[in-house]
Amino acid sequence: MSKTRPHILKLAAAAFLFLSAGMSMSKAQDIIMPERWKTALTEVHPIFRQDTLTIRFLGDVMMHSAQIADAHRSGDEYDFSSYFRLIEDDIRDADIAVANMEFTLAGEPYTGYPCFSAPDTLAYHLADCGFDIFLAANNHIFDKGTKGVLRTIRTYRKLWRERGIRFTGVADDTQELQSNNPLILRRKGISIALLNFTYGTNMGLGGIWPKTNRMGDRKSIQDALSKAEENDADFIIALPHWGTEYQLSHSSEQEEYARWLVENGVDFIIGAHPHVVQDFDMIDNVPVVYSLGNAISNMSAANTQLELMATIRIIRKQNGDIVSLPIELEYLWCSRPGGYNNSYTVIPVTGFIGRSEEWLNKADYDKMISTYERVRKETGIE
Repeated sequence: MSKTRPHILKLAAAAFLFLSAGMSMSKAQDIIMPERWKTALTEVHPIFRQDTLTIRFLGDVMMHSAQIADAHRSGDEYDFSSYFRLIEDDIRDADIAVANMEFTLAGEPYTGYPCFSAPDTLAYHLADCGFDIFLAANNHIFDKGTKGVLRTIRTYRKLWRERGIRFTGVADDTQELQSNNPLILRRKGISIALLNFTYGTNMGLGGIWPKTNRMGDRKSIQDALSKAEENDADFIIALPHWGTEYQLSHSSEQEEYARWLVENGVDFIIGAHPHVVQDFDMIDNVPVVYSLGNAISNMSAANTQLELMATIRIIRKQNGDIVSLPIELEYLWCSRPGGYNNSYTVIPVTGFIGRSEEWLNKADYDKMISTYERVRKETGIE
């Protein structure tokens, strides 16, 4: 495991003093702590114990043509092992790790933008990394038509049987929709409801099924929220695929919808789709991460290689109350082949500041630093 960075201990100590001063957990939610290691925080505050429920979220997992070519070895063999190796401990450390799957598993031929179809190997690799939940509601889920989405669902079901990986956001019949919309999970005696939906799809399908959850259908979203409450979910996490691409600030439409979600009982909102990090907000004490950015992609346009990893921690207090700690946001960088190394690699930014000598191409390091500084300034997320 990587070494603990000094600023983590400082932030953890600050959190300890803050919480020890008597401030309630709910009031503390507006503090963003971009820390990584539970072990470091355990040394500072006893709250971080074995029964703490840790949930981590990464942004858009994409599969462009260049990524397919880079990963191909021979025949049906593809190697994606470089992607998350520097943060794999973080993923495995989480009780629930969530990835946004912005591609289909429609089978060959494998294609990138504009109609994505990735090798099944990618989904299995994500499972091997420690991801537990795949989000499927996005604008590319119907890229390969009805056959493509049905094969994607079959592959996800197979992963559920073989690896215990769950998915949400798409269904091919009423039974499937009822089982995963919202997806309700129980870990460590705490019940979590995940509600994933998209602003729309690039391709339309004829007929009722299969279908994806759409944010324009507010009645269905409201029904799913009611279902979460009826099933005694302790926390409801909305995971919208929304917003304007490449904009670092959220739109008025996103804010209006976020307020509606909060009014209807959502406890956290963590968004995706814009391909860049967007700003953070608190709405009536509910954290709103408007966009995490790309988790992995071949994009290189301004700001598209910088991303966030979001962490939610939930504890049960001695009096039995279940409360959340301040949401944690950490910057990551997606380095492309010829940058940090000869493949695609996600890098924890603050852990690699001052280590430019490790890069194959220092220009990628310099771009990481300048992007990190610019996005921090423009979004206010430190």
